[in-house]
Amino acid sequence: MKAIVYHGPGDKRWEEVPDPKLIDDTDAIVRVDAVTICGTDLHILKGDVPTVTEGRILGHEAVGTVDQVGAGVKNVAVGDRVLVSCITACGRCDYCRTGSYSQCLGGGGWILGHTIDGTQAELVRVPFADTSTHPVPDGVADEQLLMLADILPTGFEVGVLNGQVQPGAVVAVVGAGPIGLSAMQGSQLFGPSRIIAIDLEPQRLEAAKKFGADVTINNRLEDPVAEVMALTDGLGADVVIEAVGYPATFELCTELVRPGGRVANVGVHGEPATLHLEKLWIKNVTITTGLVDTSSTPKLLKLIAAGRIDPSPFVTHRFAMADFIDAYDVFARAGETGALKVVLTP
Repeated sequence: MKAIVYHGPGDKRWEEVPDPKLIDDTDAIVRVDAVTICGTDLHILKGDVPTVTEGRILGHEAVGTVDQVGAGVKNVAVGDRVLVSCITACGRCDYCRTGSYSQCLGGGGWILGHTIDGTQAELVRVPFADTSTHPVPDGVADEQLLMLADILPTGFEVGVLNGQVQPGAVVAVVGAGPIGLSAMQGSQLFGPSRIIAIDLEPQRLEAAKKFGADVTINNRLEDPVAEVMALTDGLGADVVIEAVGYPATFELCTELVRPGGRVANVGVHGEPATLHLEKLWIKNVTITTGLVDTSSTPKLLKLIAAGRIDPSPFVTHRFAMADFIDAYDVFARAGETGALKVVLTP
């Protein structure tokens, strides 16, 4: 089969690799029907995730058709159409029993495209298939479902829920890429009084308006701290969501939050950020971090099926899997291309 293989920072190749095989009784082999690229993949290619070793097949999001199942798989059958979650869950350990699948102690967590081969391939082995896939429901398109593999639950769980967005709250989102936009879309479910989007790229700020932003701030041209303070009587935002993953953006978030507010970090950080406790200690500020658990996926799926959330606008570019390298180029140059999410099909 063909797959995107990581050969060290900056080096990815669409090349021939052996087909995956069942290893454990709880595995399934899924033929990939639709796959996408994540910002985390770009962080890997920058060298920000050293636990990804040379030779690894990248990717952790897919919709596909089950091709083989192990003898221990009970809920998934050959021919089933499934969403492959970015987080794998053994379903038995203490963390999985509380819905904290990202911290799975039984061999799961974020492993696809990280510590085992991932989904940017024609076939993928999915461990713990019964608890790490979701059936494709009638009436939900593959592209909509694919957004549930990672970005929608990530923005919702790590941004909105960790940030404890409440009715009437002022929410500032730093970074209007797919994760930031997901956080804006998810925040609307809780009735905030205002959603403020902050980014450097005009195209992404335009997109933010479609995903719920009431105010957009280009921090290449404007002072975001001054602008947010002017909008909040000098107090700052109730909830600030970091959706970039750079030291400067994290530090900006801590300047934007009001006393008693919350900073929810979602971005993937590859280097240290300064925590200004000399300013924050007296402000009763809460800072949260997190890797998505995907425990919200069934709930978000119901909202999509009911038409309460529409992730279709995330998909801006479509490619054949044979053009994976071109898709990476377009996605990596999102500021120029306007790419939010790219979808690849066989």
